Amino acid sequence: MNASSMSKIGLVLILLSLSACEKLGISQGKPHDEHGGEHGEEHGEGGHEAHHAHLIKVTKPVVMDVTNVKKYVCQIHSRRHIDIRALQEGYLEEVKITEGQEVKKGDVLFSVNPALYQARLDAEIAEMQLAKIERDNAARLLEQKVVSSQDVLLKEASLKKAEAEVALAQAELNFATVKAPFDGIVDRLHEMQGSLVEEGDILTTLSDNEVMWVYFPVREAQYFEYKANLDQGEKDLNIELMLANHTKFDQTGKISAIEADFNNETGNIAFRADFPNPNRLLRHGQTGTVLISQVVKDAVVIPQRATYEILDKLYVYVVDQDNVIHQRDITLEMVLDDLFVIKSGVDPSDKIILEGIRQVRDGQKVEFEYLAPEEVLNHLKYKAE
Repeated sequence: MNASSMSKIGLVLILLSLSACEKLGISQGKPHDEHGGEHGEEHGEGGHEAHHAHLIKVTKPVVMDVTNVKKYVCQIHSRRHIDIRALQEGYLEEVKITEGQEVKKGDVLFSVNPALYQARLDAEIAEMQLAKIERDNAARLLEQKVVSSQDVLLKEASLKKAEAEVALAQAELNFATVKAPFDGIVDRLHEMQGSLVEEGDILTTLSDNEVMWVYFPVREAQYFEYKANLDQGEKDLNIELMLANHTKFDQTGKISAIEADFNNETGNIAFRADFPNPNRLLRHGQTGTVLISQVVKDAVVIPQRATYEILDKLYVYVVDQDNVIHQRDITLEMVLDDLFVIKSGVDPSDKIILEGIRQVRDGQKVEFEYLAPEEVLNHLKYKAE
């Protein structure tokens, strides 16, 4: 073949290939457009709506009794916590206690040179007896008219003075022996046997831990709330104590005192709760957390995750009888774990959106799945969206 024939054959083959490709494209492209375009669009819209319907779940507020628990950091003090001091100067002759020992009222704790003060007492007793003899002699001489009545009065005065000296010496001897003024626990010993102590020196401290005084600061608003509850006769407060190891003390307390003044720097006022301490577990100086719980009757409660926040305000979506969504702001009475107690904004008869809050808007008509409030409460683990 010559070059001209080869060129013609190549041109024919090219034209045949282009024609085949065009037919193949038409035969394959048209069904894709019809099936993939129209059917795909229908599937996309229908699937999107189904996805929304699956996400939106609705429930109702619950009316129930809830326990409001407020926590306050506290300091624990003994009912009586005093310094035991030396009442006389001298050498500490006897120490009859050990650190941490429990003592009873009247037990001897320390003795400071008791022999010295005993000798002084004996001397004063002898002087008193001498004065008494002289007074009796003067009285007999007065009967015999040997002395005047004035002499008898002088002897009587001397006797009274001697009796007073005896009483003073007895007091000094008593002061030399330091006794426990009440039942309690002895703290660290500040002086040891043989130490030279001055009058007023601290020897140890003594704590009465039968009842513990627990002090905690309360904000001014909560103070007014507490007083209002008292005025209304609501005294059913349950007061517990959480210890440093995160366990609850096995005794409940009661509010026994409120200090007179607010702290101007903190805006707080100190409350005192008294806790019985029969096993002496609590000690002076401990810290803990006071838990004050109160049952609120017939509270309207919703899950926290049914709410959303805009500019520091909380809202819920309420679904009306026509399935139209309405945004509604709410006011809180208190905050619990996973729950909000509602003061105003929704009623127990309202339907509120629980899930799908971010996929709806105010005024939109929706389809939803209703969840019973009891079922919702049994699966609360999420906070507000």
